Amino acid sequence: MAASPRVVSLAPSSTAILDAAGLESHVVATTVHSPLDRPAVGGWLNPDFERIEALDADVLYTCDDLQQDVADEARERGFDVCHVAPTTLDEVFETFSTVCAAAGDADAGTALADDCRSHLDAVRAAVADEPRPTVYCEEWADPPMAAGNWVPDVVRAAGGSYPLVDAGERSREIAPDTVVAADPDHVVLHPCGKGERGDSEAFEARQWDLDADVHAVDDSLLNQPSPALMDGIDRLARCFYPGVDLPGPWSPSRTESDGRI
Repeated sequence: MAASPRVVSLAPSSTAILDAAGLESHVVATTVHSPLDRPAVGGWLNPDFERIEALDADVLYTCDDLQQDVADEARERGFDVCHVAPTTLDEVFETFSTVCAAAGDADAGTALADDCRSHLDAVRAAVADEPRPTVYCEEWADPPMAAGNWVPDVVRAAGGSYPLVDAGERSREIAPDTVVAADPDHVVLHPCGKGERGDSEAFEARQWDLDADVHAVDDSLLNQPSPALMDGIDRLARCFYPGVDLPGPWSPSRTESDGRI
């Protein structure tokens, strides 16, 4: 691999990892969903491979089972592909070194993961003696989908209890009676792809007979397997424990990478 690899990130999560680790200078193109100011080469599931070929990239990034077909096609076209598909919070952290290694600096990813884990330890310590509220996280509204994958871990890291889906399981459709029976103290709306447009009024209009605080949270803070989850955990902890002295918001402790493995 080149000493200073050129990468095309087709996964917003990988872009966020590289940015937080100080490796964003290697990114020469992304999808239209990326916050980095780079040329766009299409969408998450429909990249323009001809445009990618013209960029002379050393590696392409993909993420999640939903992008597996994109990863397979990229390999068939002769591209080197770094594909990750975490399902739990620990697995998300483990991908950081994998993603950063493909950009030339595995140590930057390891340091980023350690930094995130250290912050979570501080959050857990701050709420250790507090009652654990029950939480329902909704990833989609019609039909109602209870969030799975790493979201149960995120809720627990923020001090909550999440009885509806086990960590590592896919998000799944859920019956209103099941949510009511869980008697959540908090409802978190983070509809996939909707940003902060979770509709609290529409949720309450369902009349599910819940005595719960309803919060609309930017979907990228819970749905994206990247350091953005730290911001999600901070946001949830402040929703669950408004009177507790919590650690300050997480931000990456990084230096610019020298590009070495």
